[in-house]
Order: sequence, then structure tokens, then C-alpha cells
Amino acid sequence: MITFANVETTPVALERYRALFTACFPAGAADRFTTEYLDWLYRANPDGRVVGFDAWDGETLAAHYVCLPAQARFEGQLIRVLLSLNTATHPDYQGQGLFSQLAHMCYDAATALGFDAVYGVANANSTPGFIRKLGFQLVRPLEARVGLGPLLRKESQRQPSFERHWSAAALAWRCANPNNPVTRRAAGAHWQFFAPSLSPMLPAIATLDQAPEVASVANAGWTSPARLFIGLVPDAERAYWNYASIPQRLRPSPLNLIFKPLSARVARLDPARIRFSFLDFDAY
Repeated sequence: MITFANVETTPVALERYRALFTACFPAGAADRFTTEYLDWLYRANPDGRVVGFDAWDGETLAAHYVCLPAQARFEGQLIRVLLSLNTATHPDYQGQGLFSQLAHMCYDAATALGFDAVYGVANANSTPGFIRKLGFQLVRPLEARVGLGPLLRKESQRQPSFERHWSAAALAWRCANPNNPVTRRAAGAHWQFFAPSLSPMLPAIATLDQAPEVASVANAGWTSPARLFIGLVPDAERAYWNYASIPQRLRPSPLNLIFKPLSARVARLDPARIRFSFLDFDAY
């Protein structure tokens, strides 16, 4: 008989989750789920510990799903959101609808806790399930571009429909990813952030207009002028002349931004006004 329980963040629980990910994912994909990484991700986030549920068959962890608390701005209004993140179902329990049950339980709990929305980045295989079974909005496929130098933008007075809000504490925590630390560099009135990606010669880049001063984030030294951008820029600001789109056939899988309102304060997003980067999900 399957029973359900809130996720835990004790060392014993994190080790169980690590073992589940190892059983579910190929060796390369599972390697990043160390207990150190899970402790950083699940417990140390200054915006709060993860919200999620586990499915148990006696002493066997059958399935696991968590969402990560964060802050964002929806039409200029500060809201509490969740980032849909780790999900895994043990191979012996797949096809039983456990993920959908865990997801509905998680979103009900999040609503009761006062969260306004949940967002995520889904690949081509998982997107239909989020849309059809869980009621998410398919906002827009993420841009994947390679270019030289900064990501240029046009000036616009229109505020984004959606963007992450980074406090100093949250930004310091995000950049301290034990698997892939993020560095930063001042660029005029903006801050550029870099993370190792597919190659040391192709760091991922993100730009924040009003990033808080965070002394604990390491300054970027020399970085290759070639950069990888994965994210979205509002249509009114798009100026990709120095960044070329990566052909679909060369991408591992198209990535889609998905969104689900949880409160009356939030509605569907305007796909033309989204600001989003690798900092805002778990790509790097």
C-alpha cells in the first residue's frame, strides 16, 4: 500500500533521495545529486526549505517530488513562487501515476502556505504531462544562443510580465552551488554572471539590471568572449545581432518555460514579456 509523507531534509533523508536518483537516472545525470548538493538545495535556501512529498511502499521510497521556494515579480508585484524541480519515480513503480499525485499534493500544500504560483522548465518529454495533467501554461520555449560578448538589449519602458527577484542572501546562495559555482562581473550599470557549461570556452551568461551587492560571490577572472545564453528576453528588448540561435537538431532537448497560478493575485503570463536566465532554474 502506497502512503505519502512530506519531504524531509535530514542527512538520512537526503541520502535516501540520493539513492533514488541513482536508481532512476543514468550515471552521468545522477552524479550531481550528492548529499552536499542536496543539502545546499533542499535545506540552505534562504527563501525557505523545499516543499514536496514522498511516496512510500512500506520501507521503499517509491517516488519523490520537490519544489524550491523563491521570490519573483508578476506584473511588477512581488510574489512568492515555487520552482518545480526534482522528480523521480523508482523503476519498479513507474506507470502508476505517482508523480501526478505528488504534484497535486504539493500544489495544494503550497497554496495553503501562501505561494502565488509555481513555474518550471520542462523538456519535450515532460511538457505535455505538465500541461494536460497538471494545468500548467506553456509560456514559451527558451532561447538557446551562442554569441560573443555581452547580450545586447534595446531600451524599453514596459515592465516584464515575469522575472525572478533576487535578494542579496538568495543570490549569494544561488551562486554557491557546490556542483557549479557562479561568478560575477560588473558591466556598467549591470552585473554579468557566469557559470561553466558545455565547455570552459563557452560559459553560460546571465545579466541582472539591479543585482544586490554580494561580496561573497567570486569575481569572474578572464572569461572566453564566446558565451552561451539560455533564457528569455522581453520581445521589446530583443537585440540578438551578436548571438546566433543554436539549431534545434544540435540541442539535447528543447526547454519550455511553464507556469501555474496558485492564487487570485496571479494570472497567465504574457509570453512576450518574460525575463529569464540560467540563474532562475537549475541548468548550471
